[in-house]
Amino acid sequence: MADIILNVEVRDRAGTGGSRETRRAGKIPGILYGGEKAPVNVAVKSNEFRKALYTGKLLGHLVTLQHGEDKQSVIAKAIQFHPVTDEPIHFDLFRVGEHQLIKIQVPVHFKNHDISVGMKKGGSLEIVRHTVELACPADAIPEELIIDLAHHDIGDTIRISEVKLPEGVRPAQDRDFVIANLKASAAAQSGEGDTTTEA
Repeated sequence: MADIILNVEVRDRAGTGGSRETRRAGKIPGILYGGEKAPVNVAVKSNEFRKALYTGKLLGHLVTLQHGEDKQSVIAKAIQFHPVTDEPIHFDLFRVGEHQLIKIQVPVHFKNHDISVGMKKGGSLEIVRHTVELACPADAIPEELIIDLAHHDIGDTIRISEVKLPEGVRPAQDRDFVIANLKASAAAQSGEGDTTTEA
């Protein structure tokens, strides 16, 4: 079961006017879609929505939607923010079965920069993809993908095949795409040139 539960109300009015009315009432408007059912306009109390959002486990994660006694699993697919205040003003929820296979973007993070073989030589990390699209069960979405730089040297190409994925999780694309490169920085290349000249 998902960590976050959103208590929703069904909105009668759709469109811009309905959304403004919802926000004036201290709620955030949204839409629930997907599956074989028709889209439904919903709303969540602003303070509850912000609390869920700031856990960092709302967007792109499995969420339990509760309406009265009814519960269902959804994925928060998109959240719109006010351009000035940065407050959430609208959200999109996608219906899923708890074990349904879905495609979703997951962030990529790197560790052990300080002990990386290549970084110690003055190399620089060129990140090609900050997120990777994965196909995984809705109830087993990885929080992040961690890539260990410790043994990577200058000239190494880091591909998705290097990343150990949880059971049942695979890349959405079939090819072995590049996530990052460890390149020689300008300073490192300059240093190599100086060394060659001295020799």
